[in-house]
Amino acid sequence: MRYSDLDLIVANEVAAYEHPWTKRIFIDCLRTGYQCWVLANKRQIVAHGVMSLAVSECHLLTLCVHPDYQGCGYGRKLFKLLLDRAHKLDAIDCFLEVRSTNDAAIGLYRSLGFTQVRERKNYYPTTKGREDALIMWRSLPLS
Repeated sequence: MRYSDLDLIVANEVAAYEHPWTKRIFIDCLRTGYQCWVLANKRQIVAHGVMSLAVSECHLLTLCVHPDYQGCGYGRKLFKLLLDRAHKLDAIDCFLEVRSTNDAAIGLYRSLGFTQVRERKNYYPTTKGREDALIMWRSLPLS
């Protein structure tokens, strides 16, 4: 991910989410040195992800696939890249939060060996209030 990608990334966020990340959030992630990656086809950036790493632990902060390309394997490919990078940088555990109603993402994470370890009540904003988050975990590397 580069600063020059951010307008396209934010457009993907707006297309995919009711409460998208802002350009400022991505700028802060790049400046902080988080693992910030994009996946593109010949026409556009189709997915992006951000992961933080600290003291043998990584945390998936966002993984977004443009709605036109969801279900095509791009999320899995990008997430596996992020997990591989994290392992190469000495991470041994990975955590993430996911909306309790996001069945597609939960299915992806479970298929990669993640298990639910906790729940955060009222974590995510919605148009009608708040939604719970599932906290998921797995050890690295991927097998």
